Amino acid sequence: MKPSLIRRACVAAVVLAATMAPAVAAQSNNNGVRDKSAARGGSAVRSDIGAKARLLGEKIVPHKLPFRGTTVGGLSGIDRDPCTGEYVAISDDRSVLQPARFYTARIAVDGAGVHSVEFTGTHPFLQPDGEVYPPVSAGDGKAVDPEEVRVDPRSCDYWWAQEGDRPSSSDAPVIQPSIQFATRSGAYRGQLPLPPNYKITRGDWGIARNKAVEAITFGAGGSVLTSAVEGPLLQDGPEPTLQHGALVRVTQQSRAGEVLGQFAYPLEKIFTAPDGSSTYPPDTGVPAILAYPGDPGRYFVLERTWVAGAGYKIRLFDATTRGATDVRHLDSLKGRKIVPLRKKLVADLADLGLSRVDNTEGMTWGPTLPNGERTLVLVSDDNFAEDAVTQFVALGIR
Repeated sequence: MKPSLIRRACVAAVVLAATMAPAVAAQSNNNGVRDKSAARGGSAVRSDIGAKARLLGEKIVPHKLPFRGTTVGGLSGIDRDPCTGEYVAISDDRSVLQPARFYTARIAVDGAGVHSVEFTGTHPFLQPDGEVYPPVSAGDGKAVDPEEVRVDPRSCDYWWAQEGDRPSSSDAPVIQPSIQFATRSGAYRGQLPLPPNYKITRGDWGIARNKAVEAITFGAGGSVLTSAVEGPLLQDGPEPTLQHGALVRVTQQSRAGEVLGQFAYPLEKIFTAPDGSSTYPPDTGVPAILAYPGDPGRYFVLERTWVAGAGYKIRLFDATTRGATDVRHLDSLKGRKIVPLRKKLVADLADLGLSRVDNTEGMTWGPTLPNGERTLVLVSDDNFAEDAVTQFVALGIR
């Protein structure tokens, strides 16, 4: 779910599944889950997470920038293209302004900051019949809600995730989430079979409304695709509150769709109470996940939270599946004793000195700096709202 959309409404997988490591020392996180793995030899897992970040710079592009007959905005996912050195960004326009689409761009990033963002191309994503996707208002159940894009490291084609729609009314069609792959011009090439518990079903089971697949990433040289749902499955427990966090599922799959492992990521509790200026409750979730090069099972995870009166809190975590419980065969996580992913805070964007912290939803690795630091490029989704921005941020990671 995108908090900016709420405000607008007010005004208008690792080649193998990660193996169980030796027991980690017991610790409690603010989700109330006891972090203790099954003992194997009694030794502790090494501290293999804990990256640090510093701000390199930022660049805000003009609001509703016109580009080749489209409106730039709603950029909710980004990836660096190893074939060209450029970047690809996906718009979450649900074919309302223009057909669901992506952009390519040259982004000049180095140790001194983000020097420029130059859009170089755009294409709509196409259905299997070659037609563009219709808006959800068409009511035919064929609409999509684009959220994430990744460049296939093997073919340089585009894989993209859309979270579908669990309708609020019983007479509207259910649109299932999907992970599709497309040519570099947007033509449909196929679809990854999703795990059964990623389905939207009627009743109190499955994916919650606006909490489906927003995050995907390639790992293990492109042999594994990892996805994360934005919020907890309905059967896994309530969404985060001021007192408690929640567990969201992270799934590792082969390129053919075989589930290699599924794990529970501990989402933070809501950071502050709303001020009563909106009837909408706080909203939080995982909009992006990024595989860490050379370390199977390690990921950077973005958590994005919106609270009325307080705005956005965007936090970046370093997390690992090492030692975590494989939950693929658990219908529900509620009341189960499991070990979630371990994680450590890398950065709270509010502490980095940015001009503003907005609805950041996408992230990708950029070029490596001469000092050995990796660059991390983030992008915010303005949802085409007048009070939001499309902001590119570069961090140095060490």
